Parts: sequence; C-alpha cells; structure tokens
Amino acid sequence: MSTTAARRDRQREQLIEAAERAIAEKGLTGLKARELALEIGCSLGAIYNLVADMDELVLRVGSRTLARLDATLSAAPKPASSQAEATEALVAVALAYSAFARDNLQLWRVLFEHRMAEGAVVPDWAVSEQMTMFRHILEPLVTLVPEHSEEDRNLLGRTLFSAVHGVVAIGLEEKLIAVPRRELDRQIEGLVRLACRGLAAGG
Repeated sequence: MSTTAARRDRQREQLIEAAERAIAEKGLTGLKARELALEIGCSLGAIYNLVADMDELVLRVGSRTLARLDATLSAAPKPASSQAEATEALVAVALAYSAFARDNLQLWRVLFEHRMAEGAVVPDWAVSEQMTMFRHILEPLVTLVPEHSEEDRNLLGRTLFSAVHGVVAIGLEEKLIAVPRRELDRQIEGLVRLACRGLAAGG
C-alpha cells in the first residue's frame, strides 16, 4: 500500500471514530461535517474524499456498532439441544440485546433512526451486516421449531426481534415511559418465554 493510500486510510478511520464519538455524545443531530473536519485536521471538502457522503459515514459508524453488538450477542450462552435450552438461549440473547442498547443508547438508536437521502440505496455490505445479526435468533429457532421451514423460521425470527426491540425501544425512551432496568428485563424475559412456549406447543 502506498504512503498516500495508508495516510488516507488512517484519516478515514479517524473520521469514523470522530463521528462515532459525536453520535455517542449527542445522537445523530450532533453529527456536523464542519466539526468533524476540524477535529481530524482536514478541510470540509476533504471529508468527501474519505467517504462518499454523510450517509456512508453514518453507515460506517453503524458497522462498528453492529460489530460490537454481534460480539455481545455471541457471548450470550446459547446451548440449544432441546426446546428448553433453545428458550433459554433466546432469553439470553434478548437480555443481552437490551443491555447493549442501554449501554450504547445513542449509537444503538442511530441503527434505526438513520434514513438515507432520497433516492439513495443502502449498500449491499451494510444490508449483509444487518442480516447477520439474525443468526443469533435463527439458530435457537431451528431447535425450538424444527418442523418449520427455513422461510417460516426467518419470519418468526423477524417477528420475535420486532417484539423485543419494541419493548426495549419504548422502555428506554426517557421522554415517554422509561422503565427501570430490572423491570424491563423482567418484561423482556416474560415476553420471550411466552412466545417460545406458544411456538413449542405448535402455536
């Protein structure tokens, strides 16, 4: 790699890290190109030699967030040789997801709040990273509902994620009805166990 390319890569990484810090502190509204340029020591226009636009920058920050989320969910215990163990695995994943959201609130929110500019398309690499997260749900579902087709399990996985995500999102919304951590975890666990019980029973 040439010296120029290496320098560009380092500056691009600095830009992404600066954007990550800005979002973690102030949310998506805190992301200002001019302030980022000043922080990493480049001109405003030079930012767009490092990323195509601010959408790409947000997606790159999201990629780092997803990688840490993936590591967190991977660390959750997921033995699944029986339906009971599959239920415990899904509960563990759901609680790990809730904890990650709480501990990385602004960065987690951006994963869902960011909207691409009109006419822009989310790049394939970003879609692939997002879809990878579902394996933490789909793997236990193979044991929980082995008679279901892969297509059905994919749909069930998305539905279960949406339900847990909704409880987490509302529970962490300070302006609406913030829920104490212990109570939120209790609600999440109850929701997942109820869903698993119905699925295991053929519901």
